[in-house]
Amino acid sequence: MTSDRPAAPDQDRFTAETERFRRELLAHCYRMVGSAHEAEDLVQESYLRAWRSYSGFEGRASMRSWLYKIATNVCLTALKPRPVRVLPSGLAGPYEGPDHPPSPVAAGEVSWLEPLPEAWIAPPADDPAAVVVQRESLRLALIASLQHLPSRQRAILILREVLAFSTAETAEILDTTTAAVKSGLQRARARLDEREPEPEELLEPADQRARALLDGYIAAFERSDAGLLEEVLRADATLEATPFREWQAGRAMCIHMLGTYVLGTPGDWRMIATAANGQPAAVVYHRDGDGVLRADGVVLLAPTATGVSRVIKFHDPALVATFGFPDVLAH
Repeated sequence: MTSDRPAAPDQDRFTAETERFRRELLAHCYRMVGSAHEAEDLVQESYLRAWRSYSGFEGRASMRSWLYKIATNVCLTALKPRPVRVLPSGLAGPYEGPDHPPSPVAAGEVSWLEPLPEAWIAPPADDPAAVVVQRESLRLALIASLQHLPSRQRAILILREVLAFSTAETAEILDTTTAAVKSGLQRARARLDEREPEPEELLEPADQRARALLDGYIAAFERSDAGLLEEVLRADATLEATPFREWQAGRAMCIHMLGTYVLGTPGDWRMIATAANGQPAAVVYHRDGDGVLRADGVVLLAPTATGVSRVIKFHDPALVATFGFPDVLAH
């Protein structure tokens, strides 16, 4: 009696040949869909499909491009029925109406962009074969802009300009012609330039200036000191938070919103520094009525040489666990 199950050595060989690409495939799926959790699921589906097809892999393409072909098609299929993921600034211009507390968008009305924990894609120090994903290609502003491209244009742009596949390789991955890749790339680049004509020069998260800005932002909340925000935010800074449609532009408006409706009293907030999307970030805890510091979400900063240009807060307690932190913080 014979077994239909593959021999163990085949699985060992499959793992040895494919596992080193997992982090970069996760980053690729995230660029495509704008959600860390969804990207993780799509990578799992991609590896399942790759394993099922492994016996037929003949090496005509590299293992890397073969995996990217599978993952890209998994993403394109997943994107067909789904709405674009956005940030509040992708819905409308900055809020200039009468002053009032922020009000959330109705549940299910908008599909929000999610941050990607740096730890998910950073290769371990003892893994020289791991591919280092360029931080610039995961900046949140770029990910937000990519979501507004048609999915195949998005795939072409990522494969060609982020991952540096050739025109011929990209055509093979997408089962199309080189002419279609060239025209798709031209249209995608033009559309992306309209949304982000001059990408900002952001400081690296490890830069001392970036860490000082993050520390200042954290201190402002933990001390409930709106004045500290003056030292952190640029004059043209913007502030947005999911799941709220309204967002603020200009340091004065940002500080007014935070000082009036958010900061509260000293000790209401606790933040722990981390990193996401190649940017400094913090997981956020808020003290409830019983005095317990409970997970509240994640905040990302866009640090520049002249201060923070953009603050994005994700009000989703589940993200704190995603970043590897507990739901409740000990006193």
